[in-house]
Amino acid sequence: MKAQTTRRVLFTFAFLLLPFAFFACEVDERRQITSEQQAAIDRVTEDIAAARDQELYERAADEWRAVVTPEQSRDNLERVRTRLGRVQSRALHTGTERDSASGPLAGHSLVVTYQTTFERGTGMETFTLLERDGRWLLAGYTVTSDALK
Repeated sequence: MKAQTTRRVLFTFAFLLLPFAFFACEVDERRQITSEQQAAIDRVTEDIAAARDQELYERAADEWRAVVTPEQSRDNLERVRTRLGRVQSRALHTGTERDSASGPLAGHSLVVTYQTTFERGTGMETFTLLERDGRWLLAGYTVTSDALK
């Protein structure tokens, strides 16, 4: 009877860990990001703050330009600047790095989410970067904040 209970506990434990084992093979959860990745995020942040929307758009990954026009990009970034202001501080919330052969973010990608304090509010800021020819390019940028509603 005791051996049967032990097997049942081990089976339950193994069954519960199985999904995590597959997930861990797909994604590298980040606690830190590389200096190259941080430089790309800093460059995007500086471009947004300085209203260099056209330059940001032109340097972005093809995936960014495929889903948003230059006007839409400019309007969205202007909305963030107007309602929230400049970034005051950021705290890394999550970072997920992937290598994928297919899908909308094929290749080496990084999705980083920060808890961000702006001049006029707080929010969650998410950067999606793709590595192309050894450089990290912006493929997505979103801000979620009550100040944007």
